[in-house]
Amino acid sequence: MSKNKFPPKKRPVVDPNEGPVYLYGLHTVRAALDNPRRKKRKLLATPNGLNRLIEDGPRPSLPIEDKTPRELDAILGTDAVHQGVALEVDPVDRWRLKDVGKLDLVIVLDQVTDPHNVGAILRTACAFGADAVITTARYAPRETGVLAKSASGALDQIPLVEVRNLGDTLEELKSRGMTCLGFDSEADGLLRARPAGEKLAIVLGAEGKGLRQKTRSLCDEMVRLDMPGPIKSLNVSNAAAIALFAATSG
Repeated sequence: MSKNKFPPKKRPVVDPNEGPVYLYGLHTVRAALDNPRRKKRKLLATPNGLNRLIEDGPRPSLPIEDKTPRELDAILGTDAVHQGVALEVDPVDRWRLKDVGKLDLVIVLDQVTDPHNVGAILRTACAFGADAVITTARYAPRETGVLAKSASGALDQIPLVEVRNLGDTLEELKSRGMTCLGFDSEADGLLRARPAGEKLAIVLGAEGKGLRQKTRSLCDEMVRLDMPGPIKSLNVSNAAAIALFAATSG
């Protein structure tokens, strides 16, 4: 008979699509605390994590639960790089396109579902001064700690617009004087530096599938990145960074 009466403990399995939304990591949590549009419920923090968090801003006036790193791992999953802080929140309100006053530079995502990619695109868009990131209501990731961590605070700093009909949205962007620039690795045209002052919507599709045919047909131009090496396509978040650099360096 086995001396061990109890089965070994399993690693905690955290389903990001179920239960409360937890944001974690110092930059992400600080940005959420500073966002007046964000509804915050409670802060979970180790003593060291809380001290580091309040170095960059005021102590939050909401319930704070003292946790050990192991307790945070059990809540968030052992792969979460939480830096000793986690914030339980309601998902941030999605913007409507009409609520975004200035539209000079936006990223449009056509069914990009990977939260790491969407988070990285939000971060890059924020860094380059884009006015918004637009996603579809369907085939887009739910707000999770993974997405927010990849965005490194940008989720609370740049409007994330959710639309039901991407075709109608592209038409509206064009009516507001924007050039819709679609990206595809098989396109004939090459990405070039854009004229200064051009209002630009950078339209990107999911890895593998790329842009849908209807989306392509509504873009003013279809371009590809000039890559002389043997690999002819990039991760969508890397493509977004190169496109934003080209758009803002003219």
